[in-house]
Amino acid sequence: MHLLRYLIVSGSAAAMAGAVMLSGATTTSVAAPARASHAPSARFLAEARTALAHYLRHNHPQAMLVHTGRAHSVKNATAAASYNWSGYADTSSTHQAFTKVSGNWTTPSVTCSAEDQITSNWVGLDGFSTSTVEQLGTFGWCFQGTPIYFTWYEMSPAAATKVGTTLQPGDKIAASVTRSGTKYTLKLTDSTHTANGFTKTATCALATCLDTSAEWISERPSFGGPFGIVPQAHYNAFKITNGAQTSSGKAGTIGSGPGVKAITMVDATNTYNLTTVSALTGGNSFSTTWKNSY
Repeated sequence: MHLLRYLIVSGSAAAMAGAVMLSGATTTSVAAPARASHAPSARFLAEARTALAHYLRHNHPQAMLVHTGRAHSVKNATAAASYNWSGYADTSSTHQAFTKVSGNWTTPSVTCSAEDQITSNWVGLDGFSTSTVEQLGTFGWCFQGTPIYFTWYEMSPAAATKVGTTLQPGDKIAASVTRSGTKYTLKLTDSTHTANGFTKTATCALATCLDTSAEWISERPSFGGPFGIVPQAHYNAFKITNGAQTSSGKAGTIGSGPGVKAITMVDATNTYNLTTVSALTGGNSFSTTWKNSY
């Protein structure tokens, strides 16, 4: 991973503590803007975008499940634990079971320290028990102590692609992934700053994209192994509303598919929770709560 600052995968105490180190991706040194209310400069935003692009090129977006983890029990859902995901996943053992997933949320604000951290909020198909993902959502990216926000999408086998660069905390987001045969339509609307919205289409063979899960997730992106995960940015709230999915030709809410998992994010040592996930309200709404970064 060629992130300017990234978590070194090693057995050192620094890595296990989630340390962020400098790589050789660039020799340019750009100071973060003052922490006053001034907007980041164009040069600083460009540096942040470049760093994030290098990181996302090596991202592994699938769920890293912990089979004996500190899963949080939630009514009417099977508890699951993951190193990098928190939220809900509807699942099926039948290939091509899911044809749509959607949800709304308000972009969370993040509180930054000097350490580079990320929180990613999204809806999507696949990734819970498969190697492909079809996802889209929002990033809160703490770069050199400054919060920066993007909209994005990811369609296997390509890496995540940043789209909107004017995203702000409080922006109202609606996102969906719809499949028709081998064609996928990924649509995101930012009703607050409309330039961040997009509609993308792509194809994926039925034998490759299996569509066995639909998800509504808060994530700390990973690049392999329980210690190769960027620290989770401290976000104020992530609440999904109007969560819906279509499976086996029938439209429903979160949990109305063949199976439903409530996923708790845990630390790399499987000792404590990094987030908690609430019970479902009305079958289509829940929230995740930040507890720790790593």
